[in-house]
Amino acid sequence: MKFLEDPFQTAVVGFALTVVLIVAFLGLSGMGAGEADWVGILTRWVHFIAGITWIGLLYFFNFINAGFLKSLDGPTKNIVIPKLMPTALNYFRHGATVTVLAGIILYGYLYSKGGTGAIALGIGGLLGIIMMVNVHAIIWPNQKKIIAAVTAAAQGTPAPAEMAAWGKTALYASRANVMLSIPMLFFMGAGSHFK
Repeated sequence: MKFLEDPFQTAVVGFALTVVLIVAFLGLSGMGAGEADWVGILTRWVHFIAGITWIGLLYFFNFINAGFLKSLDGPTKNIVIPKLMPTALNYFRHGATVTVLAGIILYGYLYSKGGTGAIALGIGGLLGIIMMVNVHAIIWPNQKKIIAAVTAAAQGTPAPAEMAAWGKTALYASRANVMLSIPMLFFMGAGSHFK
């Protein structure tokens, strides 16, 4: 099970397993591959995977990482932040972008076919768009400045006085996204249940 040692290999095996299970499902159900709405299924699947990545990291940053970073002393933060945050924030912001783009495509696709629950999904989608704007316009730019300042501090450059304000701005935007994610997830999930 060497593939379990690398997260990317694990994901590749997960995708391969998905294909095997789809083939098995189609064979057992007697459903032909041509009877499925593959555009809808695959778009929703991408939307789910990206959304889980995005919101999972949002909750990690707010409920685990923020408290953990507060518990570290300055020299330890200078080691942890430059190693952890760039990669985590890349997954976070790209997850946000892919989630919203796939959601917009899915919304248009489903409702061009006469789907129900458009208003509920529209509310959830609008909240998701606001959250993505927070990621790209507020959270990421401030975090990028913090990462650069902490990296420079590790080399002996004093931290700029405005670094605390950058952190507070990013934190509040991130906390606003946690707050918005709760009704967003409700309306995204409830859309197909409102007739």
